[in-house]
Amino acid sequence: MTKKFEPSENLDEPEDNIRLPQQLDSLYSDPWRIFRIMAEFVDGFDTFQQLGKAVVFWGSARTPEDHPDYLMSVSMAEKLGNHGFSIITGGGPGAMEAANRGAKKAHSPSIGLNIELPHEQDANPYIEIGLDFRYFFVRKVMFVKYASAFVLIPGGFGTLDEFSEVITLIQTKKIDPIPVVLMDSDYWAGLIKWMQTRLVREGKISAEDMDLFFISDDEDEAIQYILDWYENNNKKKK
Repeated sequence: MTKKFEPSENLDEPEDNIRLPQQLDSLYSDPWRIFRIMAEFVDGFDTFQQLGKAVVFWGSARTPEDHPDYLMSVSMAEKLGNHGFSIITGGGPGAMEAANRGAKKAHSPSIGLNIELPHEQDANPYIEIGLDFRYFFVRKVMFVKYASAFVLIPGGFGTLDEFSEVITLIQTKKIDPIPVVLMDSDYWAGLIKWMQTRLVREGKISAEDMDLFFISDDEDEAIQYILDWYENNNKKKK
């Protein structure tokens, strides 16, 4: 049952019972927050307006330097850099650091979009062009707006969030189709099986939606997939 608001019979009752002081602070500060959000958008658009083709690497910040995923990320970023792609990451350690490191080895623009976290995430030392963001949603816009492809190295909640975000945007035609590559089929196998046995089978998504991304265990195969996609789509635009 919905409870109706009943005005107090005592008109002299203090208003503190209606809105707490900290809520009043929020009421006045929220409209001004839009200017910080705008500033982050402006900084991003201004910095990357002449960027050209770029590949976004997503993956775990917890991947150690001697892990195969780290080494794969370095290698793939270097190879894509040698093909003329800039490399964009979340700016942190782990798989992100590895991709920026590969970009540096290829003398390709190495870009990091760092996020302010309660336990501060320090930007990795291989970034040449870096921006710091307070708001995840602004940072996501920068990833999507300037990406020619996405490479997902095994990661955690953040990587899953970014993956679902971009395939949703493609599925709903909010952005044009773009290569989304998941590396390491064994790592993603449980998620893919769940998608097929629950989402597709129960009609939550279409069977064709499973083609919105590409899974590979071979970095050269994945890179060729991106190159072919980029070349074919450039031909269509001409």
